[in-house]
Amino acid sequence: MELSTVKDAFDRVTKKQKLSCSKSQEVIDQVGLEIEQTLTKIQSVDDTSFPIDLKSILAELKVKLNAIGLQSQLEGPQKELNSNLSKYLKLLEKVFNPDISKAYRNVDFDHHILNQIIASHLYRQGLFDLGDCLVNEAGEPEASALGSQFLEMYQILEAVRIKNIEPALKWISANREALKQNSTSLELKLHRLQFVEILQKKGRADALVYARTHLAPFASIHLDEIQKLMGSLLWAGKLEKSPYAELLIPAHWDNMTEELTRQFCSLLGQSYQSPLTVAIAAGVEGLPTLLKLANVMAAKKQEWQAMKQLPVPLELGKEFQFHSIFVCPVSREQASEENPPMLMPCLHVLCKQSIMKLSKSSTRSFKCPYCPADASVAQCRQLYF
Repeated sequence: MELSTVKDAFDRVTKKQKLSCSKSQEVIDQVGLEIEQTLTKIQSVDDTSFPIDLKSILAELKVKLNAIGLQSQLEGPQKELNSNLSKYLKLLEKVFNPDISKAYRNVDFDHHILNQIIASHLYRQGLFDLGDCLVNEAGEPEASALGSQFLEMYQILEAVRIKNIEPALKWISANREALKQNSTSLELKLHRLQFVEILQKKGRADALVYARTHLAPFASIHLDEIQKLMGSLLWAGKLEKSPYAELLIPAHWDNMTEELTRQFCSLLGQSYQSPLTVAIAAGVEGLPTLLKLANVMAAKKQEWQAMKQLPVPLELGKEFQFHSIFVCPVSREQASEENPPMLMPCLHVLCKQSIMKLSKSSTRSFKCPYCPADASVAQCRQLYF
């Protein structure tokens, strides 16, 4: 309900802004027209032998401009816009708590790790000078090595964006064994993109030569893909009208830069997304719940800072759900190879030992501690993170 109220207020401000701009432009155009007509009149009089009475002409212009009422016409819509904008800002302050410090919990941060996370984020964004400055001032020389690695990645990506695949192929060649473990077909995809470019710009003959040199080694594993590319040779010069038109979609190059980034970060032992970006995005999504909790606890004169566990669920999107470590919600013990996480039919997860204690025997059914659904040990499946 609150969000719909905010949206309605925002729509009103937007409407007033458009009306104000439209009215202002209309008045300005009207003033400009009067000035142009006066200039034309002066020029036409100047072309005759009659003396020019500039004072009377300018006086006439002044009367016309006064009749338009430039100031009053501009002030009216602007005042309405300012009034609606002021009401909108007050509504935002009422609906959204501007003091987010209430949701802050005192946490002892490791400044060394925090500096490295920020430096890594700057390097990921291509802000290498700023990253180097932070590394030098914070005294984190080991983080500079990551900067040089991300610099190499950016150089490769910039080359791919202008459809130069040579730096990317050189990097793949240098890291071929490591990339094999990731089961990626980056090299084939790069050659496919280059093949299509040659077919479009140079023709069938050059594309066939390129295919024999660079695509032939992949024929034994990716025969379907190679056959598809060979079929496109028949449509040289009119590929966009052929059954193979999807090969020309520009998004293929964008997808390639994304996959290169993922693979590059994987070999560096880094996540694809910046940890700082993920942490801030998750914090922003969970902030309304935390603020509401802080207000409720304050009203009850209870302190939530010392709580080991939040009394309310903090729902985040699936993109923020990571399970590299699983702690059983029943036993509070971390999962291990001897006590792995198990998925129950109701889709809740407990550790194996907790399930065995709840069932009391491998054949007896038990109730999930989070919902009334029945389950048995045989129905539970081990999860692998």
